Amino acid sequence: MSLGKTPVSVVNLGRIAYRSALQIQQHYIKQHFDSSSQIPNTLLLCEHYPVYTVGIRRAPYPAEEEQRLKDLGADFFRTNRGGLITFHGPGQLVCYPILNLGCFKKSVRWYVCELERTVIEMCGKFRIKASTSPDTGVWVGNNKICAIGIHCGRYVTSHGLALNCNTDLSWFENIVPCGIVGKGVTSLSRELGRDVRIEEATPVLLEAFSEQFRCTLTESQSFSDHTHQTVH
Repeated sequence: MSLGKTPVSVVNLGRIAYRSALQIQQHYIKQHFDSSSQIPNTLLLCEHYPVYTVGIRRAPYPAEEEQRLKDLGADFFRTNRGGLITFHGPGQLVCYPILNLGCFKKSVRWYVCELERTVIEMCGKFRIKASTSPDTGVWVGNNKICAIGIHCGRYVTSHGLALNCNTDLSWFENIVPCGIVGKGVTSLSRELGRDVRIEEATPVLLEAFSEQFRCTLTESQSFSDHTHQTVH
């Protein structure tokens, strides 16, 4: 472990239902507020079965619209993250950092900017020129490659980012992603013209995260595994 770097545990949940991921996030959040707990700052990595989620800035979603999306074969959840509607599904790398910003910088604006810079740096390692825009997330031109929507309570973060690797982008055609009209979505695979799987993207994202947040990452083999092995 490098001197002065904050330790962060990495837990790979694999493909998991969105409801289960919410419950696991809550488990780690509660650990931060338990004075007897030794659970460190944590990155939860996963991919989801098809699901549409709406954030706290949600436009009204009538019951018939919710049912229309469910009829496509996806779940539907209203959440306490920032942002409007988006899609999560197979081929999308989802990262939920459960961090106490007191270990980094007590600024939500700083935190969101660091997430954006992490993804931009990660895309750069794939030789993809990505950037931010007045709209949230990370973009390649006018197409969003990574959605960002977070929640922060008492400076403990949850929710996070969703990076399109080899996602079936047709799922986004059923909504206005993040409520932004006139712009599209893209993926690592589309930009590179080849199949980029989550397994390829994950170590690149972790490297960028450790560099951007100046932290030391340790890997846990599962949700219940408390034996860690240093990876960065």
